[in-house]
Amino acid sequence: MNVLVYLVPLALLLGATWLAFFLWSLRAGQYEDMEGPAWRILSDEDIQK
Repeated sequence: MNVLVYLVPLALLLGATWLAFFLWSLRAGQYEDMEGPAWRILSDEDIQK
C-alpha cells in the first residue's frame, strides 16, 4: 500500500508531462500537413542524373 503513495503521483506527473508536450506540439503546428512528407518522398526533384 505504501508503494501507491509514490506511484500514483508519479503516474499523474507523467500524464501531465505527456499532455503538456502534446499540447505544445499542437500549438507548434506539428500536425498541420500530414500528407506533405508522404508526397515529398515520392518526388524525383532531388535526384541528380
